[in-house]
Amino acid sequence: MNETAQLAKFTAEMEFDKLPPQAVLMAKQCLLDWLGVALRGAHEEPARILRETALKMCGTGESTVFDGGSRRVDPVSAALVNGAASHTLDFDDLHNPSIIHLATVVIPAAVAVAEACHKSGKALLTAICAGYEAGARAGEAIIPESYFYWHTTGTAGIFGSAAASASLLGLDAQQTNMCLGSAGTQAAGLWEFLKEGAMSKALHAGRAASAGVFSAYLAQSGFTAASKILEGEKGFCPALSEAPRIEKITQNLSYGDLKIQHNSFKPYACCKHAHAAVYGAQTLRSSHGIKPEDIGCVEIRVNNITDFLINNPAPQNVYGCKFSIQYCVAAALVYGKAGVDEFNAQARSSTVMQKIMDKISVVKDEKQELLNRENPAKLASEIIIKMKDGAKYQMQVDYPKGDPDNPMTWDESNAKFIALAEPVCGCRKAEKLSAYIKNIEEISDITAEFKKIF
Repeated sequence: MNETAQLAKFTAEMEFDKLPPQAVLMAKQCLLDWLGVALRGAHEEPARILRETALKMCGTGESTVFDGGSRRVDPVSAALVNGAASHTLDFDDLHNPSIIHLATVVIPAAVAVAEACHKSGKALLTAICAGYEAGARAGEAIIPESYFYWHTTGTAGIFGSAAASASLLGLDAQQTNMCLGSAGTQAAGLWEFLKEGAMSKALHAGRAASAGVFSAYLAQSGFTAASKILEGEKGFCPALSEAPRIEKITQNLSYGDLKIQHNSFKPYACCKHAHAAVYGAQTLRSSHGIKPEDIGCVEIRVNNITDFLINNPAPQNVYGCKFSIQYCVAAALVYGKAGVDEFNAQARSSTVMQKIMDKISVVKDEKQELLNRENPAKLASEIIIKMKDGAKYQMQVDYPKGDPDNPMTWDESNAKFIALAEPVCGCRKAEKLSAYIKNIEEISDITAEFKKIF
């Protein structure tokens, strides 16, 4: 049996009662984290433009547009706009080994189809686990080589949205294989936009989410596609990597250790590759009472991917700042955090911030590169802060806050959710949504429950 078919069979036959308890808890935590980021992100300019444009052409339906209102549209359009909204703040989760923001592609697709089909909370959680499994495995097969050109969330992530949608539509193994085939041939997402801080990143997530939904409905109707889309000679993995790790697609494929159990959450609203250095800066600042005016210089030692992706000493806009390790670390040193507000216009125009950024140097370091090669889950960095009085503070960070080895608790995720959702829909509705998700496996029809809230 080929690798794509094996993966399709496993996700198609996934059952809630076979899921490990930790996987169920993580699926709920992923859903909670995603919804908060989507609600707040919906009011950022890229999400607003995309939503207003898409909704002029969409159809009616049962799937909610998560911008705080009560609009409901067809599932393909809902997945598009909600996927884009959840990827505008760069505050969404990450599966480190595949470098995919799986929530932004899997969950908007899963929620949209679940609402359209009046599915239960258990069915939704099962689909989320299936989606994370498929997306993560496709991503691990092409990382790190493909990452120089291709945004993995948009490319490999599309298999996650497809598998989740297929699960909710009840597609069998063969139909799911066709669904993955249609999804894979639509995979896209290039990094060129970063040079200008353009809005394409949100489009990558939205398109991957909606294409997965559309692929599932196509397969349900009998539409055929490549049956070996992942491993085939002219398939996804050989196209995106000169040395694909095909074995990753099916390695240890079982309920014993699902990919969602190794997911990371973000305490900082910026590129995940900056998080190790930001966590180090935040920790050293707190531990030693560091004041910005007393800093002499800062050195950040990084791996190759971090260097080419976010070594940006002069970002020109909010997106550039989120992909500038210099800005992100400076925010941690100046403000003590790097949340949504630390990237607003007032924070970005701070003269103190600019002075600190000018003192930061970024160095490609073989130690950090080796750590990442040996274990792709380690997006590690080392930070060295030299003070004007000669004091020196240094910290190696292999696992920043939010990684599975340094996890965010449910309460921490809930606090993040409330902080993001409350400005959009009010305290009462935010708390109701939180309670709803915490017990979502008890819900028989998620469509009816969302209609009570929105």
